[in-house]
Amino acid sequence: MAKDLFPSPHPLTPPHEEDDRRNWLRLLRSRRVGPATFFRLMAEHGSAKDALAALPDVAAAAGVKDYAICPENIVLAEMKAGERVGAKLVAYGELDYPDSLADLADAPPLLWVLGDRALLARPMVALVGARNASSLGTRMARKLALGLGEAGFVIVSGLARGIDAAAHIAALEHGTIAVMAGGIDVVYPAENAALAQEIGEKGLAISEQPLGLQPLPRHFPQRNRIVSGLCKAVIVVEAAARSGSLITARNALDQGRDVLAVPGHPFDARASGCNMLIRDGATLVRGVEDVLAVLGETLTEPDAIAPKQTPDLQTGSEQATTLHDQILSRLSPNPVAEDQLIRDLRLAAKTVTPELVTLELDGRIVRHAGGLVSLSGAA
Repeated sequence: MAKDLFPSPHPLTPPHEEDDRRNWLRLLRSRRVGPATFFRLMAEHGSAKDALAALPDVAAAAGVKDYAICPENIVLAEMKAGERVGAKLVAYGELDYPDSLADLADAPPLLWVLGDRALLARPMVALVGARNASSLGTRMARKLALGLGEAGFVIVSGLARGIDAAAHIAALEHGTIAVMAGGIDVVYPAENAALAQEIGEKGLAISEQPLGLQPLPRHFPQRNRIVSGLCKAVIVVEAAARSGSLITARNALDQGRDVLAVPGHPFDARASGCNMLIRDGATLVRGVEDVLAVLGETLTEPDAIAPKQTPDLQTGSEQATTLHDQILSRLSPNPVAEDQLIRDLRLAAKTVTPELVTLELDGRIVRHAGGLVSLSGAA
C-alpha cells in the first residue's frame, strides 16, 4: 500500500473528525503536494495538521521561497461545493475507499464520489478507446460493456466521447463508473452532460480533482491511472498509435493489470494502437468470451452475451460540419452494413443514400456485395 513506501512510527489512519478531513484536503491542495508527497509527509509527521505546520519549512529546505499552504477558506468552499452537488469525500483507508486503488504507489489520498458507492466493491473492467470512434468500434464497445455487465462486472471509463460514452451507456443498467479528469461537477465534454447525470443517478462518478476544476491536458493522464487502477483488466477497443488510451494501457501494465485489445484493419489509423498492443503481447479480444477467459470468470446466464438492443450513440456531431463528414467518420476500411450505418447516424435513409452515391462517385467510399460499404484508400 502507498503508506508502506515510507516506513515510519506513524501508521496512516483515515481522518476520524471533520477537522482531520479538512486538514487532509488542505494538505493535498497545497502547492506542489501530489499523492507521493502527501503520503511521505503523513508518514514523517503523523497527522495532516502537523504536516501542514511543517510544510513551509520543508518547502524552504527544497529552495522554494515564500511558500504558503492552501488557505482554509479554499478548502471550506470546496467541501461546501461537494455538499451542494451531493458528492462525498472518501479518504484513503476508509471503508468506501476502493481496495484496488489502495495498492498503488500514487494512490489518490482523497476522492470525490457521486452516486452508488457499492459499485466500488464489485469487480471492475475498464473499456477505453478513440473519441472519433467508428461505427464498428462503438458497436463493439456496446457489445462488450453489455456482456460484461451481465456477467457481473462494473464497466469503468473516462466519460469521453466515442468509445467511453458507448461503454457507459450500454453498462448503465448493470453498473458503470465514470472517472472524471476535472472536478466531479465539471462534465467534459459538455455533450455528455445528460449521460453524466444518468451515471450520477444509476452508477458512480469519481474525481480526485477540486470541484469546479476545468480539465487541462495534464489532468487526463492522471485520470487514466485511476481508470486502470480500479480494474482487473483494461480493454482497448480503438486507439491511435499515440493516444490517451495507450497511456491507460501502459498504466495497467505498470499496475499489474491485464491488457486486452480489439484488433482492427491495418489501414485504419484508429486501430493502429490496438494492433501494436496485440503485437506486444496484449490479449486479442473477439468478444466477451475472450475477456472472461482471461479473468477466469463464467457468465451467470448461458445466453448472457447474446446481442440485445442497447441505447444507440451518436458521436462526432460536434466535429462533423457536413453530412459527408459524419458518414466518413463512421466508416473504416472494414465494411459495415449500409442499413447499420444509417441507424448509427440516426437519419432517414432518403437523406443518407444519395450522399453515399456522391461519396462513391468521388472515390471516397466503396460499396461491396451484400449491401456493405467501407472507406476507400482515397478517403
